[in-house]
Amino acid sequence: ITKVDELSGLDEAIAEAQRHDPKIIVEAALRGREIECGVLEFEDGPRASVPAEIPPVQAHAFYDFEAKYIDSADGIVPAPLTEDQTAEVRRLAVEAFDAASCEGLVRADFFLTEDGEFVINEINTMPGFTPISMYPRMWQETGVDYPELVDRLVQAALRRSTGLR
Repeated sequence: ITKVDELSGLDEAIAEAQRHDPKIIVEAALRGREIECGVLEFEDGPRASVPAEIPPVQAHAFYDFEAKYIDSADGIVPAPLTEDQTAEVRRLAVEAFDAASCEGLVRADFFLTEDGEFVINEINTMPGFTPISMYPRMWQETGVDYPELVDRLVQAALRRSTGLR
């Protein structure tokens, strides 16, 4: 992953990326807060957890492997958002889950722009799942502890039909 601050550096960044794979993605940078929200499949449909915020790690341009695992950026649960923002990101997380035909669980990652708009960054279909990972922490804050979280995932899997869908 390479971040380019000036257009003059774009060609070099593309060449570096293509050294690893001929298929690359170039995207515009978004300035904003990083907000995550867990989605879990319940008997009556998917529900979203309280959101978390990933604060910026000052030594890093973005939340990469080093920022996450080496310099251990720690999330804030629940994210310091207004009630309206919390409701909106939870709604968008469930909408993303449904739009991508997800099952079981996801962690939906967003940027909250300076204009107050949530922009989806990615849907992580296999988020970290240790008891101290963000996904279980968000659900713990929502009122679903780790054993119940695991049980709900097993129950969702058992309700699902087998074979191709």
